[in-house]
Amino acid sequence: MNTLILISVLPIVLLYLGLYKAQKALLPVTVLGLVVALGLAVMQWNSGATPIYSRMMLFDNYAIAFSAITIISTILIVLLSKGYFEKISSHVAEYYAIILFSLAGIIVMVSYYNLVMLFIGIEIMSVSLYILAGIKKNDFASNEAALKYFLMGAFSTGFLLFGITLIYGSVGSFGLQDIRDWVLAHPRNIDPMFYVGIALIIVGLCFKVGAAPFHFWTPDVYEGSPTLITAFMSTVVKTAGFAAFLRLFTECFSTLSAFWMPALLVITILTLFIGNITALYQRSFKRMLAFSSISHAGYLLFAIVALGASSANSVFVYATAYSIASIIAFGSLILVSQQAGSDNFDSFNGLAKKNPFLAFVLTISMLSLAGIPLTAGFIGKFFMFSSALSQYQVWLVVLAVINAIISIFYYFRVIVAMYFNTAETGEVQIPAYYNFVLGLSALITILIGIYPTFISNLI
Repeated sequence: MNTLILISVLPIVLLYLGLYKAQKALLPVTVLGLVVALGLAVMQWNSGATPIYSRMMLFDNYAIAFSAITIISTILIVLLSKGYFEKISSHVAEYYAIILFSLAGIIVMVSYYNLVMLFIGIEIMSVSLYILAGIKKNDFASNEAALKYFLMGAFSTGFLLFGITLIYGSVGSFGLQDIRDWVLAHPRNIDPMFYVGIALIIVGLCFKVGAAPFHFWTPDVYEGSPTLITAFMSTVVKTAGFAAFLRLFTECFSTLSAFWMPALLVITILTLFIGNITALYQRSFKRMLAFSSISHAGYLLFAIVALGASSANSVFVYATAYSIASIIAFGSLILVSQQAGSDNFDSFNGLAKKNPFLAFVLTISMLSLAGIPLTAGFIGKFFMFSSALSQYQVWLVVLAVINAIISIFYYFRVIVAMYFNTAETGEVQIPAYYNFVLGLSALITILIGIYPTFISNLI
């Protein structure tokens, strides 16, 4: 748990650095602190972890793996922030601090072993994100995004908390092991209140991960928030949400799958079709990424619907592939929109001539998000489809493949614009740190696509 302690203390250090006007030290200290936190997490790998703090937390390999990918994603996103926050405000320390406070909540979410800690982790993360979404004080779209996110977040938290309360009322404990033992001890005598609690928890968690039909806040919040914050929400936050979702249902509710799996299956299919079909009609690249993130939530739900021994690995691989590719996409969007003044697809016209490197890495990102072979996204989808085939008939995988084909159309719109449309503006300049982040992310995407065993058997 040294990782959580360090990430909780680091933002306080950053606030003091901001207080004493040490602006140039903020980014190096943040990155260094996150690298140390990552090292502390990896050092606990295979340490035979047991529940700690009165069985409230469990920092096992599962928690370490998801903590690592969230920390790495945060490092990459923070590296893209050099010069970004300065354009919004002169008080930069607060932005780094709030991002790290949100990350602290995320670490709690992936390592909880008690429903109270799940709730606390979600609230720490969510409160920080409400502020980050509205960080552009003079931007109406940012203010609207913060308000919508706050209202929908509070609403979903109410469902989640009510569900947790009903679970406690049936079992008499918030501990995951106690809940699992109670379910095993009462296979034919489950309290109806317990089932209602499961249903409400599903609603609350589906709100958090942006699954349909609880997705309606996602496009507006993602579009109105600063692009860098949108990148954080669509990658790190979504990964943590599914890690928490999977841990709860694997530990406690796997034996009751006959009750909750049909409902979650319908949610999965709705999420895939609504996300992909709506993304087809978007003219804004940023809004397209928002709707595509909904469809990716549908693919991630496959691991929970087809709950089994491989579900954790499937979610980890898919979340890793999706996060890395999305960071490339949002980083490219920041550069192009700053130069063109717009986030429409037309802004990417002729990018291959204006900046071949940026066009190349963005192409890799789009191919990975579309699930094309030799990219990490293909490996992620392969894992998801394999787990679904092991549990269900072929029709479910056929529906998923149809959605994957639909997604190819809107992802390839970007590639077509970059390579086949005429450039309207001049050259796009890329700072050195963007070159590093985008190049490294593209390399990881290809590496996982060619050598999937690199990460596929971690958990």
